[in-house]
Amino acid sequence: MSELLFEIGTEELPAGFQKPALAQLKKNFIAQAKELNLVHGAVETLGTPRRLALLVEDLSDSQPDSKEEFMGPSKKAGFDADGNPTKAAMGFARSKGADVSDLKVIETDKGEYLMLVRECRGLATAELLPDVLEGLMKGFSFAKSMRWGEKTSSFARPVQWLVALHNGNIIPYSYEGMSASNRSRGHRFMANDDVVLDGVASYKSTLQGVSVQVDPKERRNNVLIEIEKAVEDTLEPNMAQVAVDEALVDTVCNLVEKPFGVCGTFDEKFLQLPDEALITSMREHQKYFPVVGKDNQLLPHFVAVNNTAVKDIALTRTGHERVLRARLEDAFFFFAGDKEKKLDDRLDDLTGIIFQAKLGTMLEKTDRIVKLTGLLAEQFIPDSVDAACRAARLCKADLLTDMVGEFPSLQGNMGRAYALEGGESADVALAIQEHYFPKRAGAELPTSALGAVVGLADRIDTLSGCFGIGQIPTGTTDPFGLRRISLAIIHIVEHFGWTLSLSDVVHKSLSLYGDKVNGSSETVEQVITFIRGRFINDQLAADVDGEAADAVTSVAFDDVNDTLRKIRALSAIREEDAFTVLAASFKRIRNIIKDNTTTDVDEDLLQEKAEKELAAVFARLDSEVQPMLDANEYDKALSAMLALKAPVDEFFNEVMVMDKDEAIRCNRLNLLTAIAVLFLNVGDISKMQQK
Repeated sequence: MSELLFEIGTEELPAGFQKPALAQLKKNFIAQAKELNLVHGAVETLGTPRRLALLVEDLSDSQPDSKEEFMGPSKKAGFDADGNPTKAAMGFARSKGADVSDLKVIETDKGEYLMLVRECRGLATAELLPDVLEGLMKGFSFAKSMRWGEKTSSFARPVQWLVALHNGNIIPYSYEGMSASNRSRGHRFMANDDVVLDGVASYKSTLQGVSVQVDPKERRNNVLIEIEKAVEDTLEPNMAQVAVDEALVDTVCNLVEKPFGVCGTFDEKFLQLPDEALITSMREHQKYFPVVGKDNQLLPHFVAVNNTAVKDIALTRTGHERVLRARLEDAFFFFAGDKEKKLDDRLDDLTGIIFQAKLGTMLEKTDRIVKLTGLLAEQFIPDSVDAACRAARLCKADLLTDMVGEFPSLQGNMGRAYALEGGESADVALAIQEHYFPKRAGAELPTSALGAVVGLADRIDTLSGCFGIGQIPTGTTDPFGLRRISLAIIHIVEHFGWTLSLSDVVHKSLSLYGDKVNGSSETVEQVITFIRGRFINDQLAADVDGEAADAVTSVAFDDVNDTLRKIRALSAIREEDAFTVLAASFKRIRNIIKDNTTTDVDEDLLQEKAEKELAAVFARLDSEVQPMLDANEYDKALSAMLALKAPVDEFFNEVMVMDKDEAIRCNRLNLLTAIAVLFLNVGDISKMQQK
């Protein structure tokens, strides 16, 4: 067994590029190894802003030997009566690069045939690796790539060096005229010299010796240690701590090869800024961490992470403070200027922002959101209709502020701050902020019903409008984030437990656009189908019973929470043995009735004992179950429906459904159709087979 070390040295890679690149590097190697039939052990990828590395252990020394078998013509066609090879046999042998004497005669079910058996000796791994490395270099897909000099290939950033070692030996490989070697490079500022690598085992420790922490997990942990240490060394013990933003930790980790924290201070006047504005000013441009006290309130301090150790920490601190001060002064200026004009006074200016070329301006969108919010609020929060509509009226006004213009991620947050400054109620201000929640998959949902209602109206307006003009996501193209919007609608409705007809609200939303969109029932169905697709994917991602979800949504999908209740009921009842048998019988029923839709059963036409018994059980059960279905008690309804298992089995054992007498045949089909309709109130259980 052997090992492989491959390191790609580059100019500093963007922070967001590194994790995907390392994942691609690992995936592509494993795929190539599988294709080449190369056995290997652990595969690890490590990296910093200046390097991407692949480490493979227990790599086989060669491909295994293999045997190839090629079936040729029959013996009768391959040899004549005198035993001489025919053109068929010679042509077959020649096509495989063999001689007729290499062919064997084997016995098959169809008689005697010619076969060529070729022994293939596996190639040495060392021979295969140059092509493997070339495939790895060409296998990256970056958000943006570049070419440099006279190079013909592109990469995220210029490649500066390559290390390629197989069992410590340099692999004869070159990329764009650059030959691989065993020489890497240390930290750009603290150890900017070549360093010789000898293999996988010592890779991390060797680079550690030249101030490079190449393991992202270890480096990330060190970032956390450094920022906490910076606060402890600078401020009073146990009086402050870093407000850790996990996403920012990830970013900073990918900006440095070895982290060094430094704590700085800013003028207390900047604490007058809303917390979100202050934090964003530090995070977005400077990648600084805020510092909070024991009460979790912001303090006039921050922590920066450097890529180098410094001799004069005070000088470094002063430099960071000077840079941050300029940013905070800008934010302070924007905030002071924005407060001079209330959100209400900005509304008319929304005509200057285009929501979508065919769908009009942001002011027009706001008008629609207000109307749709009113309809939803009357249903869900009738005592707060005016407050909901007020929040809807102001929810997009902060897009016109200088602060949001500088920091788009603050939309909603600044709307809340400016609403409070303008005298709006706390509920309305919170709704303005929370109508953007959740901002992404898995993010925080609205805490207030006001914010949820406005958020639903906003998203449904966007979704309906885009479908109404044929702006439908295809493949990876989704410029308006309609997939994310659909998931947000689902999660908000589920979270608040609301009963909402999606088709009704989409129809109302389309009608608010007037003749700008196609508001037909086909468009409504397209929107619901799209949301249903996101719902099913979301259920599968949450490890929900996929067959139960399919059984319910294949029949109907309109009310999210009603659909979820049906799925849970079906998922629970499937554990019953009787249900598995009944599901199989239901599949048979569905196949028999096909397009029959009539459910009227004439008792006088019931001939056999088994069909009379089934009709009696069904009639009793139907009256018993309907109130349960009306009350959405699907678990109770399904438990009661299990009583049909025995009579259905007996019916199929004793009764010929497709009787020659048309009246009797139709009556039996109607009985089965009535049973099917009863079950379809919950779902198509034929889609649920025994696990």
